[in-house]
Amino acid sequence: MEGIRYSDKLLRLLRLLAHQIGSEVSASELGRSLGMSKNTVDRYLDLLEKVFILHRVTGFSRNLRKELTRNPRFYFVDIGIRNALINNFNPLSLRDDVGALWENYVVLERMKRNEALGVQVSSHFWRTYDRQEIDLIEEMTGSLQGYEIKWNPKKGKRPGGWTAAYPDAGFTVIHRDNYLEHILP
Repeated sequence: MEGIRYSDKLLRLLRLLAHQIGSEVSASELGRSLGMSKNTVDRYLDLLEKVFILHRVTGFSRNLRKELTRNPRFYFVDIGIRNALINNFNPLSLRDDVGALWENYVVLERMKRNEALGVQVSSHFWRTYDRQEIDLIEEMTGSLQGYEIKWNPKKGKRPGGWTAAYPDAGFTVIHRDNYLEHILP
């Protein structure tokens, strides 16, 4: 078990992460909440990735003065585990976390699609200090493609900061009406 001394804290860590899918996660803040060191939290997160419970997505930046990259985001490889951790199996119509669930689903399905097709991409998210963001950035052989992931087909637009910083990059909104064309191999 990789030297895990406090399995109860590992479970509490997973529960904290279950409430933060699609959000940036600070190992220091998690450590303070759990009464653990940042290094121990980092070790536990690394283990959870290695056993395919979590998938880490890092921030993308080529302009460190305007873009945030410090804290990663984590997604659950199996959303059922996430739902069990928070004890919520309600239908989507009764949930207040539909957007986070949808983002988790699409990010992981894009990862699986790229793997199935043998496409080598680096996956990131993009966020600026003035709160512009894109949920998923895929970088492949020098080209960039941004994906905003929205449950509601009427929401989501290309951030002006993205266009200014990366004018040649693509941008697509993935929503429940068009998602299949973006996740099927």
